[in-house]
Amino acid sequence: MTLRIVPVSALRDNYIWALCSGTCCWLVDPGEAAPAEAFLAREGLVLGGILLTHRHADHQGGVAELLTTRSCPVLGPLSPAIPTVTNPLRGGEMIELAGLPGLAEIFATPGHTEEHIAYLWQGALFCGDTLFAGGCGRLLGGTAPQLHASLQMLANLPGDTRICCAHEYTLSNLAFAAAVEPTNLAITRRRAHCETLRSEAHPTVPSHLRDELETNPFLRCDQPAVRQAAEARAGHSLEEPLEVFSTLRGWKDSF
Repeated sequence: MTLRIVPVSALRDNYIWALCSGTCCWLVDPGEAAPAEAFLAREGLVLGGILLTHRHADHQGGVAELLTTRSCPVLGPLSPAIPTVTNPLRGGEMIELAGLPGLAEIFATPGHTEEHIAYLWQGALFCGDTLFAGGCGRLLGGTAPQLHASLQMLANLPGDTRICCAHEYTLSNLAFAAAVEPTNLAITRRRAHCETLRSEAHPTVPSHLRDELETNPFLRCDQPAVRQAAEARAGHSLEEPLEVFSTLRGWKDSF
């Protein structure tokens, strides 16, 4: 049976990820109901369940409306800010997604928010706002050590892991990456490719982890060129990758 993973555009720059097998579909982070409903109707799919990565409204805002005409499980982090969750997760679980083949592995990925989780299914990582194509999330509840540790954990996944992040931020992220590493030719090539994709109204995601390791400064804090750029920004030496990461995150916030 054909498996499909489809990004559905929502809000201004969000993606709702649709995990499809036969007529069954699970949705990841439906921040808006209308585009999700349109996709399900157009493709003739039945909603089997919903996966949530964290509490922000642009990731869970469409859940209640989706549930007004149907009943299905809602999996997500344990948080009082996400009252629609029926099956709370903490990370470390292996779970079945009814109607879909295989198991999904759950990772605790705090940092963007304190309760953030990610899902690995069929070689695709649904990582919400933890890891972006070319970047990472802001600190909006979690801490820099938490986010750095989460990214280091995800960096150890296989290089062909598809990174299914929740926003179309790639071009702005790669502009920052180029400011950090102006001589990194992999960044130059990736920017040109992504500019072509966007000019043709195509998404730039999913990316692959191997590409993130070559071009994403937040996964390259141990690289001399990245450390030197962060030191120039900070105005003093930085001894540890976490210090480099924290400097980069603050730099990106005002970039």
